[in-house]
Amino acid sequence: MASPSRSGVFQAETDARLEAYAESISFDSRLYEHDIRGSIAHANMLRDVDLLTEEEFKLIKDTLETIRGELDRGELPMRFELEDIHMHVEQALIDRIGDTGRKLHTARSRNDQVSTDTRMWIRQSLDEIDALLVDLQAAFLSRCENDFDVVLPAYTHLQRAQPVLAPHYWLAYIEKLERDRQRIADCRKRVNQCSLGIAAVAGTTLPIDRQHTASALDFEGITANSLDTSSDRDFVVESTFVMSLIASHLSGWAEEWILWSTVEFDFIQIPQAFCTGSSIMPQKVNPDTLELTRGKSARVMGALQTLMLLIKNLPLAYNRDLQEDKPPLFDAFDTTRAMLELAAPIVRGAELKRESIAARIEKGYLDATTLMEWMIARGMPQRTAHHLVGAIVSEAMQQGVTLSDLPLETYQKLSDQIDESVYEVLGTANAIAAFRSEGSTAPARVREQIKLWTSRLENA
Repeated sequence: MASPSRSGVFQAETDARLEAYAESISFDSRLYEHDIRGSIAHANMLRDVDLLTEEEFKLIKDTLETIRGELDRGELPMRFELEDIHMHVEQALIDRIGDTGRKLHTARSRNDQVSTDTRMWIRQSLDEIDALLVDLQAAFLSRCENDFDVVLPAYTHLQRAQPVLAPHYWLAYIEKLERDRQRIADCRKRVNQCSLGIAAVAGTTLPIDRQHTASALDFEGITANSLDTSSDRDFVVESTFVMSLIASHLSGWAEEWILWSTVEFDFIQIPQAFCTGSSIMPQKVNPDTLELTRGKSARVMGALQTLMLLIKNLPLAYNRDLQEDKPPLFDAFDTTRAMLELAAPIVRGAELKRESIAARIEKGYLDATTLMEWMIARGMPQRTAHHLVGAIVSEAMQQGVTLSDLPLETYQKLSDQIDESVYEVLGTANAIAAFRSEGSTAPARVREQIKLWTSRLENA
């Protein structure tokens, strides 16, 4: 059977090798619900502008609904010669209702049809990813109250830097995920423009109503230029970029918790339901889910690079190269969805190893910056205080003690501006209590943010 996309201009049959090479049904069949919904909306518009009769519209609509049911149940055979899901649906319609089915493609091309279906799929998928991000935010937030009394070392350059409350860490990830949600919302606005009606490349001479179709399909508006619309895959690339940044955030979190779960850090215990063992070492409990998250993020970022390379140097307007946008697009969303679905239960189920953390929290001179700022508050220039505290830390390191255990005589030997009140800011607990600025790990500021995010996520 010849492909219905081949008109009477062809004098030869399609080579079977081309049919296998050009098919996309193996991956675009997942668009069938969007294709059928778009086709019903298109037929409804054709009826309203008198290009279909009421009877023809009803017959098309009812038959498409039947075809949808068969696709739901996996009963419609897939054939390479029909190339894609759009042709499968149209051919099934024609096979059942003949010439009335052939009228469905009036004022429509596969170019605008594919673009519209893909936009609807991305729109739905963005909403699903957004819901998973909210769930992950809620998982981090759910830890904040129980972990409020835990002080962790914050790192720069993977070296201990300053002490922070554990919920300050959890709130940091909530903020990252919120920016991901904002990017989804912003990206969705550009995705949610209807392509139907630009036809192949130049529009149509028939009296269609594009706004009618856009409204029926819940689009916010219509695309403005037929040439641009036929060639445009910005919405595919942009949404994949959003997935890439989500994947990057998840990879960074996974790497952190992988480190934290080692004997060397000994900060956290990952739920064993998300760990695996070794085929030879019986003691091993490996954080494989987190490692796979770190690894799978590369697939999402790779999908973005594939799409960027796919669209470069393409002349206006549609080119068949664009058929290859679906595999990386689908894989980016599928992989991100899988990572998010596993992240939330890991976050909820992990346990901080409080005794291990507390036993080593005073190591690394985490209170050194607080000591410097104590000196600044007393009028010492920052650079002078910075140098002086470095000398104090060096002395403490030589004596093998913490700053809070360093004798007052040692402090006063290095600076006569230091008195015994210095001990009020030394030690991680005192250092935490000394913080004041907005956005800091000050307990009161952290409480404010927990309250704020509790309200935000309740409304989400």
